[in-house]
Amino acid sequence: MTAKALFIAASAAAAIGSQAVAQESWTMTTTWPSSLELIETDKHFVDLANKLTVGELTIEFFEGGAIVPSGEVFGAVESGTIQAGADWPGYWAGRDAAFSPLATTPSLFNAVDYVNWIQQWGGAELYNEIYGNFGMVYLPYGVTNNESGFRTNEPIVTLEDLQGKRLRLSGLEQGRLLERLGGNQVSMAGGEIYQALERGVIDGAEFSTPNVDWSGGFQQVTDYWATPGWHQSASVFGVMINKASWDALSPETQEKLQIAADATLLWSLAFTEKRATEAYAKFDEAVEINRYDDETLEQVQQMANEVIVETACENPNSAKVYLSMIEYLEDYKQWRDASAPFNLGRTPDGPDVEALRECAG
Repeated sequence: MTAKALFIAASAAAAIGSQAVAQESWTMTTTWPSSLELIETDKHFVDLANKLTVGELTIEFFEGGAIVPSGEVFGAVESGTIQAGADWPGYWAGRDAAFSPLATTPSLFNAVDYVNWIQQWGGAELYNEIYGNFGMVYLPYGVTNNESGFRTNEPIVTLEDLQGKRLRLSGLEQGRLLERLGGNQVSMAGGEIYQALERGVIDGAEFSTPNVDWSGGFQQVTDYWATPGWHQSASVFGVMINKASWDALSPETQEKLQIAADATLLWSLAFTEKRATEAYAKFDEAVEINRYDDETLEQVQQMANEVIVETACENPNSAKVYLSMIEYLEDYKQWRDASAPFNLGRTPDGPDVEALRECAG
C-alpha cells in the first residue's frame, strides 16, 4: 500500500472513530403517563430533536412511570441516572419555591406572556439559574393557556360556593389562594384524580386544559365545570437535562436541541388551543359549564396579588422570578394596551412591583 493510500485509510478510520465518540445516546422519561395528552408535547420534542441531531444524539423516550415514578424524575436527572426528564416545574416547589412561578401563575401570565418572557425578557436565563442550582440545564418547550377550572358534582358559580370544598389543586400559591377563598387544597397525582372524584374522596378537582381533562375521563365522574381556571392562567413544560450530559454534547448539538425546544414551544401553543377548543365542545354536551362573572374574577385577582407577594417574600429566588415577570408586564403594557383590542391578551392589574423588588433584594 502506498503512503498516500495509508494516509487515506488512516484518515477514514479516524473519521469513523470520531463519529463513534461523538454519537451520544440518552434515556429520557416524563412525569406523564401515555393516557394523558400532555405527553404529546414531550413526544413532539423528542421526535424533532432526534431528526435534527441524527448521527450526533439519539434520545430514547419512555412514558411516565416506565423507568422511575413520576415524582422521582427530578432526582433521577439530578443524579445522572437518566440524562433527561420532561416535567412541569411546579412539582418541585418543595425544593425551591421559585419552581412554582416557573410553571404557572395565579391570575397573571397567559401563554403568550410566558413565550415572550422566556424568549426575549430574560425568562430562559432564570429557568437555567434555578435548575442550575441542582446540576441541570432546562429547555422550556411547552406552553398551555389557562387551565380548565374545577370539575365538581355541585355547581360552583360564586366564591361562596367554594366554602368548605375539598378540591384537588396543584401549586403553592394556588393552594394558599384557595384557602383564603374558603376551600381546602388536596394534593394528588393526575392519575389518581378520576378515582378520587368517583369515590367522593374529594369534592372537585382541577388538572389541566379541557383536552387533557377529557383524556382523563373527568366528564364521566362530574356534572359541573366552573371556568375560567383563575388558579393557573397558563402553564409551562420542558425538559430537565443533566448538566454533565449536556456538557458532553458539542455546541452544534446543543444548539439543535435548543432549536427543537423553541419550535416545540410554538407548536404546543397552537396544538393545545386547537385541542382545547375541540374538547370544550364535547364538554358542553356532557356537563353544565358555569363561568365566574367579571366582578368575581377581579376579587380573585386582588387576592392572588396578595398571595404572590406573600409567597415571593419568603424566598429570594421566588421573588427574583416574580419581579422579572412583573417588570416584563410593566414594560410590555405600553405597547399591548396601545394596540388593544388587536393585542395579545390582557395586562393584569398585578402585584406591587416595589414590594417584590424589596423582597428580591
